Amino acid sequence: MPANPSSPHDAYFRRVLSVPANAACEIRDTIPKTLIDRIDWDNMELQPVSFVSDQLDSRFSDILYRTRLDGHPAYIYLLVEHQSRSDRFMALRIMEYLVNIWNQHRHRYPDQDTLPAVLPLVVHSNGTGRRWNAPTELSELIDLDPAARAALDPYLPRLRFLLDDVAALDLPTLLARDLTSATRVMLALHKIAPRNTDPRSDILKLIDDLRILASGPNGVAELQVVMTYILLVGDFTEADFDLLIDRLGPRAKEALMTTAERLRAEGEARGRAKTLSEQLTLKFGVLPSATVHTIQTGQLTQLRTWTTRVLTATTLDEIFA
Repeated sequence: MPANPSSPHDAYFRRVLSVPANAACEIRDTIPKTLIDRIDWDNMELQPVSFVSDQLDSRFSDILYRTRLDGHPAYIYLLVEHQSRSDRFMALRIMEYLVNIWNQHRHRYPDQDTLPAVLPLVVHSNGTGRRWNAPTELSELIDLDPAARAALDPYLPRLRFLLDDVAALDLPTLLARDLTSATRVMLALHKIAPRNTDPRSDILKLIDDLRILASGPNGVAELQVVMTYILLVGDFTEADFDLLIDRLGPRAKEALMTTAERLRAEGEARGRAKTLSEQLTLKFGVLPSATVHTIQTGQLTQLRTWTTRVLTATTLDEIFA
């Protein structure tokens, strides 16, 4: 499932944790140690699905892996919450997603008469530092007096999700975790980039991991992902990267120049698409959905051409010919 292009949090989360090694280190660092040796980490298969609705994809991102637990089929479901306020009904939301996973599994494997285990992990990440303060157990959401809860206890739904409350960690603690460089940088930037007041200082704290990313076979691409996120969500300018580029070398400079140029082009494209839609609506009325899609997916050169045709065209066909 592709990332939501309108959400830099979603795009960055998916880009990093869609790599099994990056996801595995985050999961191993969070789950009970008694489970670590039971999971087949070497054969985690990313599943091309998402269960988060379009209405929620700016606040949540999810990834599903298929693996084996003690030799049996199993799934690991990762959900990251980007918002600053804890979702009180997260346990209910997780239950809905688990039912969807099981139904999908039954559809894919109709001959199996058992359900696979699903390990749900919620990563709470935001730039405010607010700790998670909502229930992690589904039964806690049910409104019951203590006596009634005791009487109904055998019949209450049981679901507790694992929680990695990254928002509650200070930066040194987070950086000391046993994670891959890509995962550590991603979680750290989710924490510091949106609220950053001293970008040079905080970014330099990630320098060792950034060096590792830059030195890899896809170093420029890895740095582009990092810089894209920083420029989109933080109050950063290209000048704020000067010291970082000095430390990382020419690959970092190439990544910054390419990223900044692409973001400027994307910004111009969004602006032209919005202007073109408004102009065409004023001239021709409500636009067909196919026309809206054409505008939204148009390349910058196309949008420039279409915009110049608005004044002289008498039909929509003339504009997009």
